[in-house]
Amino acid sequence: MAPIAVGDVLPDGSLSYFDAEDKLQKVSVHSIAAGKKVILFGVPGAFTPTCSLKHVPGFIEKAEELKSKGVDEIICISVNDPFVMKAWAKTYPENKDVKFLADGSATYTHALGLELDLGEKGLGTRSRRFALLVEDLNVKAANIESGGEFTISSADDIVKAL
Repeated sequence: MAPIAVGDVLPDGSLSYFDAEDKLQKVSVHSIAAGKKVILFGVPGAFTPTCSLKHVPGFIEKAEELKSKGVDEIICISVNDPFVMKAWAKTYPENKDVKFLADGSATYTHALGLELDLGEKGLGTRSRRFALLVEDLNVKAANIESGGEFTISSADDIVKAL
């Protein structure tokens, strides 16, 4: 399947998270993104160096600027279970705006055409690093990295697309 691209409609799918009462929830991507301007960014794995030290912190630091430019939601997804995503989110106590959602079986990552086979490294199927700018389910920017690179999917890159 070809990777998602500018002009495509964001596919629907279910992602999971723990709510404020620590209850496991499932949410439809369309319920989050329909009628809104949303940034959906994906990382190969929670707690991995580039994801934890650069990618996620950039979106946390730029959240106010992104919101001031009309962004309604900033969503981080990773092919990890919701327990891992909850623990990872807690490592960013300053975060108020980035939601951490789990794609435990990579089902949604496959729907986006952004799976990355890291089986040789013992990591199984993961997500390519990416950042999408979506307006009312329509992809306006699709910054998709090759391999483990981090050159075009940062918060700064999305700010330029707004």
